[in-house]
Amino acid sequence: MNAAAPLARCLAKGEAVLFPTDTLPALAARPEAAALLWQLKQRPADKPLILMGADLAQLTEALGVPWQQPWIEQAQRSWPGAVTLVLPIAGALTNHLHPGGTSLGLRVPACEPARELLRLSGPLATTSANRSGEPPATTAAEAAHQFPALSLLEPLPWPTGSGQASTVLAWRGLEDGSGSGREWSVLRPGGAAASAAEGA
Repeated sequence: MNAAAPLARCLAKGEAVLFPTDTLPALAARPEAAALLWQLKQRPADKPLILMGADLAQLTEALGVPWQQPWIEQAQRSWPGAVTLVLPIAGALTNHLHPGGTSLGLRVPACEPARELLRLSGPLATTSANRSGEPPATTAAEAAHQFPALSLLEPLPWPTGSGQASTVLAWRGLEDGSGSGREWSVLRPGGAAASAAEGA
């Protein structure tokens, strides 16, 4: 049996779960259950969540909006990896993860157990595994200590992440994808190599 199947079933029932990524452990839920993550973290409602997927194709299909060529090119350079792309996208998924917002952060982690889960579950609303204002968990034990009632992805131990949050790049180019110059803005430096942020 697929090792991620039990956790995918928990997600399908509307539960929040914990799993590893290439950066920090993730607290996750299906997008329609994303409100649970703010409650668990005691997180301010104006701080958006990230939509994590198994690959670029899964994210583009889930969002159902046209992707500009520069977005696709940056995603191909950055994913799988420690880069979150913030794109000017609206719609149901954005409403779930960024209520009232007009952009959405997206990422494909370079962590095979996480991607195996995401292939089964579909894209998930994610955030770091810590209560708001507390340091992020860096191991399964730390994540479980903060959220003891939640199920964890097995087997343990998890692959070791970088311990650093992802680099966040936001699209600042024109709506039609044209233009020149620095079309990506670095909102948060993170663990990704500088080459992953080419064009930023």
